[in-house]
Amino acid sequence: LQSLDYIISKKPLLIATNPTLPTISAVQKTKTIPVFMMVAPRPDLAKLTDAQGKAPANLFGTFETLDYLDTALLLIKTVLPQAKKIGTLYNQSEPQSVDALARIEKTCQSAGLELVKMPVNNSNETQLVVASLLNNNIDAFFALPDNTVFSSMEIIVKSCDNKKVPVFTSEEGLVSRGAVAAFGADMYQWGFQSGMQAAEFLKSKSTAGLQPQIVSVRRRVYNPDKAAQFDLTFDSTFTSVK
Repeated sequence: LQSLDYIISKKPLLIATNPTLPTISAVQKTKTIPVFMMVAPRPDLAKLTDAQGKAPANLFGTFETLDYLDTALLLIKTVLPQAKKIGTLYNQSEPQSVDALARIEKTCQSAGLELVKMPVNNSNETQLVVASLLNNNIDAFFALPDNTVFSSMEIIVKSCDNKKVPVFTSEEGLVSRGAVAAFGADMYQWGFQSGMQAAEFLKSKSTAGLQPQIVSVRRRVYNPDKAAQFDLTFDSTFTSVK
């Protein structure tokens, strides 16, 4: 928050935010400087809309909904048809994480999968909580869009590898950090899409016609090293990333 106060004191033309929490903080602290968000949920999912459902007038950039989580989770059934029990961690203080958990609970129920969920409050707790989760004999781990999970990814992967449990996710960036596969937004394209909006504003000096947009590029990706480690095969609809 101190860094945000400093940025605002310099009277910038715009503020670019990434991920969710900086976006929330920025629109709470300024109502006049345009804020261009990246790697953030739809404004209502981030609890940023007013009673009429309107987003802050100075909020722009690119958001994601929770719809893609269904496809991301069901990758597990496609790649591991024998999987019955899925494990996940979530941070109770992150609205995006709680909403994502509710979404995958419904998806698991519809798909006949058992979901074992455990709360984690910060990255210092992750190792112990993951160890407890793995004692439930899960068939796969699903990494939610959660900042605590993101910051603890290497710990999660190492623990799951030791128990021979593959990690799946909805975040492409986590595949290069050890997850087996993901369906989700292309992070580079996500930032580029927000950047194009920001460039339009800087060129015209006007926000007329600009509004928050849903991310336009999603794809299926897999980690070839992890695929070999778990003896898993991916077809041509998946892009290999490391």
